Amino acid sequence: MNYIIVVFKARTETLSFANILRGYNIPFQIINTPRNLNLSCGISVKMPAYKRELAQQIISHKHFESFAGIF
Repeated sequence: MNYIIVVFKARTETLSFANILRGYNIPFQIINTPRNLNLSCGISVKMPAYKRELAQQIISHKHFESFAGIF
């Protein structure tokens, strides 16, 4: 399965995003952010790539200030 990694600079926003995904019953994992991204608080959300558009909508709607990118 293809996946994306959603990266935030603040741990609280990473966990908040994960809780929103849980509410939508979207499968996800909280993972250590890969070193080559080096943009974050140390944890990120790994989720299916086919849900990228939903992730972008959530991020835009909730105005996450520490959003660093989707990889």
